Amino acid sequence: MKWDWNAVSDFMPQFWQGLLVTLEAVALGSLLSFTLGLVWTLLMRTPSRWVRWPVGVVTEFVRNTPLLVQLFFLFYVLPEWGLTFSALATGVFAIGLHYSTYTMQVYRAGIEAVPVGQWEAATALNLPLRRTWTAVILPQAIRRVIPALGNYVISMLKDTPMLMVITVLDMLGRARLFSQQHFQFTEPLTVIGVAFIVISYLASLLLRALERRLVR
Repeated sequence: MKWDWNAVSDFMPQFWQGLLVTLEAVALGSLLSFTLGLVWTLLMRTPSRWVRWPVGVVTEFVRNTPLLVQLFFLFYVLPEWGLTFSALATGVFAIGLHYSTYTMQVYRAGIEAVPVGQWEAATALNLPLRRTWTAVILPQAIRRVIPALGNYVISMLKDTPMLMVITVLDMLGRARLFSQQHFQFTEPLTVIGVAFIVISYLASLLLRALERRLVR
């Protein structure tokens, strides 16, 4: 086997396009998972079991179903019911929904880690429940769980190649397309492998720095 630098050079324009799609999917998927995860957490803390039970069933179902199956269902089954979305929008929704069931547990742990005295102080000040959550509990809880949420962002990054199965041209999709067109597999796949390692490593360094700053 001979390494072909010309193939690497030819692949780079497609690589940058795929990288942008990958980062877009991760950014939007993270935003969706963080938002939905917080919504699930708050709904699970409501007194009504008629709210908690459906939310618990849905989140358990999503958490225990493979992401790949969810991608296929959303992209190929929903159109039969008249619901059609672009491949990227479907991928972002699937990955965001899937990971929201994990960020939900992170938020729950963060909320439970808030000292009981904070709740008692809010009650003593006669703060409305909404104000208690937005001004006292959630700021402390979210601060505690930011590093854990960051770990799920890295996990999402590693799962984005699955979006290729619904025709999203992320980094792996671009590498596969290039390989099929030029019959060269080693160079493009190696490039994206290195890219995933570098991005994940840089993200982990950022998380460590953020964690040290939050601990102060």
